Amino acid sequence: MKAIGYYNNGTIDRDDALIDLDLPRPVPQGRDLLVEVQAVSVNPVDTKVRRSAEPPAGEARILGYDAVGIVREIGSDVRLFKVGDEVWYAGAIGRQGSNSEFQLVDERIVGNKPKSISAADAAALPLTAITAWELLFDRLEIPAKSDRPLSLLVVGAAGGVGSILVQLARQLTDLTIIATASRSETQEWVKGLGAHHVIDHRQPMAAQIEKLGVPPVGYVTSLTHTEEHFDQIVEILEPQGKIGLINDMENIDGRKVKSKSQSLHWEMMFARPMFHTHDMQAQHDLLNEVSALVDQGLVRSTAQKNLGKINAANLKEAHRQAETATTLGKIVLAGF
Repeated sequence: MKAIGYYNNGTIDRDDALIDLDLPRPVPQGRDLLVEVQAVSVNPVDTKVRRSAEPPAGEARILGYDAVGIVREIGSDVRLFKVGDEVWYAGAIGRQGSNSEFQLVDERIVGNKPKSISAADAAALPLTAITAWELLFDRLEIPAKSDRPLSLLVVGAAGGVGSILVQLARQLTDLTIIATASRSETQEWVKGLGAHHVIDHRQPMAAQIEKLGVPPVGYVTSLTHTEEHFDQIVEILEPQGKIGLINDMENIDGRKVKSKSQSLHWEMMFARPMFHTHDMQAQHDLLNEVSALVDQGLVRSTAQKNLGKINAANLKEAHRQAETATTLGKIVLAGF
């Protein structure tokens, strides 16, 4: 089967950063599905792993943490899907990825693809939808209906996770959503996704929020550059409020949340499949719920660029663009 991967980790400008490969087609066991991949998207984790994770000597690492495809074979213990089903998923970081014609994936982290959109548009959503859903409802435990008016501050709302998180929060909660974006095009983008208000995180945020006259900020999701904004977040967030994070940080002082009894929550969407948690199938369930929201017209794809077929040249370009950290929405590729 065709696949794209690397033998040595490193920067994207290397000739062998990503290469076209021909590998054996894998065989499903247990609860695995063998999926024929139709479309993928590129996430920051792809570029991070490519730079830092060296595969065992002589073995190729296949990246890809978003996929849409068709189930072609099933393991002996599969009970959620059958051959021929159209599916979408984000996979597991400890297994070979979706940049290949065929991929093995545990059925418990797979959902039914939305029927109303193309494979390419659907491929933009699984990883970010899982991250956003788990961040809002599993980590921050935001209820569908609050007992008093509150606001949600989304720092870095125009990226992949923010673009779906704003939509989910708007559709499934009664919070006032304050999104941050720094450029005119990104500000318009998050407004179109459902943010009630948009502020510029390059300027002092507390003063901007005060001018809006909105309910107290009870929740913050900080999706990028948290170290730069952490002191402001603590200031803005009300006492006993919750902060949800997804990015790695080295230099924040968690003690700063103590005086207000605020809490910090990290979201890692690979944790359930990585540790085979007792509730691993929650990702199957939430992906089906997001699929239904898409088919109802309540959530839309965040795909913004389709770079063509899934091959080394196009994936290298997708990685280059993703590493600028200025992309709007998601980059997708479709077909081999």
